[in-house]
Amino acid sequence: MMRTRPLKVALLGCGVVGSEVTRIITTQSDDLAARIGAPIELAGIAVRRPNRVREGVPAELLTTDATALVKQGDIDVVIEVIGGIEPVRTLITTAFEHGASVVSANKALLAADGANLHAKAVEHGVDLYYEAAVAGAIPLIRPLRESLAGDKVNRVLGIVNGTTNFILDKMDSTGAGYSEALDEATALGYAEADPTADVEGFDAAAKAAILAGIAFHTRVTIDDVHREGLTEVTAADIASAKKMGCTVKMLAICERRPDGRSVTARVHPAMIPLSHPLASVREAYNAVFVEAEAAGRLMFYGPGAGGAPTASAVLGDLVAACRNKLAATTGAGESAYTQLPVSPMGDVVTRYHISLDVADKPGVLAQVATVFAEHDVSIDTVRQQGKDGEASLVVVTHRALDSALSATVASLRTLDTVRGVASIMRVEGE
Repeated sequence: MMRTRPLKVALLGCGVVGSEVTRIITTQSDDLAARIGAPIELAGIAVRRPNRVREGVPAELLTTDATALVKQGDIDVVIEVIGGIEPVRTLITTAFEHGASVVSANKALLAADGANLHAKAVEHGVDLYYEAAVAGAIPLIRPLRESLAGDKVNRVLGIVNGTTNFILDKMDSTGAGYSEALDEATALGYAEADPTADVEGFDAAAKAAILAGIAFHTRVTIDDVHREGLTEVTAADIASAKKMGCTVKMLAICERRPDGRSVTARVHPAMIPLSHPLASVREAYNAVFVEAEAAGRLMFYGPGAGGAPTASAVLGDLVAACRNKLAATTGAGESAYTQLPVSPMGDVVTRYHISLDVADKPGVLAQVATVFAEHDVSIDTVRQQGKDGEASLVVVTHRALDSALSATVASLRTLDTVRGVASIMRVEGE
């Protein structure tokens, strides 16, 4: 039997995502009530600019006093789609203190202070849900936290930022340089006016921290994630990848170390074979591989951003939080029992593609090979071409420690025959 008294919902933020959340709550109220077991009521929407026109958003619900809204005392669930660290962290903890569960899409805050937020939610007997914080509409957080709770996840590998995937896809398909591809992404609305968070990997690093923490039952913050952007990726790098039967993708990679005593989390461009399913992820789509001992390899794919896709994830969490309110219970919270440390990037083992500008004369290859051998980095393949006294040398290694590769490159720079290191890129997905 359905409860007639509505559950009250407060919305913090009414931009692209917030407006879509409002639309769905308004237009699908009967269906949502049937799924929850009680009607829901939007009790207020906190915004910074109340005079801005928002189609389909009831003006009488708008307020600029977010603190007063979350302090009302009769709010059951607060939806936060503002973003940033403060004042959002304070607003969320205040909501907890006043008995409200929270649904958030705030990857930056969760990656920086997720442990404290989880502890506050437990202290006050409420829920903290954040499916929308990673990969938009793709169900990923809940499968990791609940569906795979009985399994051992060893690796999470994926494309979790649509802007960078769009840029690299255009570079690969059209031969454009980075700047041209970024301009197109901006014109189409895939890149912000300031794209730093995307192209320098901050957005993906926050998501990697969240995924690693859930997958490995340990605490990982954004400061633990090794991060490299894609601004240095060139058309020449894309062309080299094609010669190897690869493409370049911006990857988030979270792994349990083979000895099981630590984990790693990193974000960087990498070459992957065209045979790998991630190689076919085009435009601004996201895709994530999860490798678990019993379940094997699972792939999650779909739109990773945008108003409607992100709102879909928010509404899924809202339904779950509301059901828990009716049942006077809470859902799965933080699981950090393993307390595994995060190893530095230097301890990561992977393959590398190194492009060198060298003198075109006898003995250069032997010198370069000797340096690799001195640092215990095994060479897989070498490709050399030269003209008029200058040459390029492309070396692909077998798997090696990142620290060993760094030492190798430092030694290569001291050789008189090496004019410069044109690019270094990891090779993944094999």
